[in-house]
Amino acid sequence: MSNVVIVFNAGSSSLKFTVFQITEKTVIQKMIKGRIEYDAETFHFFAHDQNDQLIDQTTQSQKSTNSLQYLLNWLTEHEQGRHNIIGIGHRIVHGGASFLAPTRITPAILAELEALTPFAPLHQPQTLAPVHAIANYQPWLPQVACFDTAFHRTMPDITRLLPLPRHYAQKGVIRYGFHGLSYDYLTQRLKQIDPHLANGRTILAHLGSGASLCAIKEGKSVETTMGFSALDGLMMGSRCGMIDPGVLLYMLREEKADWDTLVNTLYHQSGLLGVSGVSSDMRVLRERLQHEKNPGARAPIEQALALSSYRIVEEIGALAAIMGGLDGLVFTAGIGEHDAQLRQEVCKSLGWLGLKLDVQANMQHASIITHPDSSIRVRVEPTHEELVICQNVLPFVQDQL
Repeated sequence: MSNVVIVFNAGSSSLKFTVFQITEKTVIQKMIKGRIEYDAETFHFFAHDQNDQLIDQTTQSQKSTNSLQYLLNWLTEHEQGRHNIIGIGHRIVHGGASFLAPTRITPAILAELEALTPFAPLHQPQTLAPVHAIANYQPWLPQVACFDTAFHRTMPDITRLLPLPRHYAQKGVIRYGFHGLSYDYLTQRLKQIDPHLANGRTILAHLGSGASLCAIKEGKSVETTMGFSALDGLMMGSRCGMIDPGVLLYMLREEKADWDTLVNTLYHQSGLLGVSGVSSDMRVLRERLQHEKNPGARAPIEQALALSSYRIVEEIGALAAIMGGLDGLVFTAGIGEHDAQLRQEVCKSLGWLGLKLDVQANMQHASIITHPDSSIRVRVEPTHEELVICQNVLPFVQDQL
């Protein structure tokens, strides 16, 4: 039987999983990729083979079937007997100040990770749920936690501080940064395909429903737009990003908002959804704008799209200043890879830096979308967080290979 590692990437509304075959201790091949998507009362299960062909799908009631148990049963049925599951890797959103590298999960480690929940109350429980399920279902399997915050451990101490009374920093209320597994992959990828950008002053733009920028200098994170939480920084699909805290004080005093109201507003009703009043999905907004003829209906959609690109340009300018210049920009994730119009808007706004966009290459989603004489090289690269997680699991299971 061949050896496999299973990787879980849990989010607030979905759970992605990937099965990797391991050969010769280091060679990794994707075998199965799937996801569970949740709505109010049901979950939807999808699985694809290594050629992205659909091999299974179902919809189940959450009231009658536990989604994680369903997934574990499915994996057991499809993998055990044909493959030897040697390890499990998990994307864990928050590692706090202590977890700076992949870590084997033990009961004591799991308790420490749960203690970080106040730092990421919406995300940490979601990413730990598969850990609990597997520990109960197959407790002998090695489980490894890989942290979204760890990549930013190289940021200077001064960038981590928040301008609050000192005792907050002593409690861990500092800037951490997120999307680190995506940035880790892109940094590795740049070393292979573009050493100049890997070793230079480059901004990585992870633009999806959650979005952030990371400034890397000589291959290391020196600043990022997300800070204490994944709510900070860029405007996102349904998250507000950076906001004047005075707005929160207004909500508390004038609207008598409680914690649940603030969470729902800032995480689920803001961003593209809040400004447009239509959708948190960039694709839906682009499509709606193509067909909407009513100026009154078009205006909020146009404003949402314009504000999104404006905030990206604004933050790129800040990060370039921090690094003392800019050599490259890399777009990744769902919007970054596929929304040519947003890339064009951002790049044209950076023309004053000497960036010269190749419009045709951009429309074709080419790997490099700037002219050869552009002062800043702009690339479009897919990310692969699951592969990074799998790579990080291997050192913990070498004795089984």
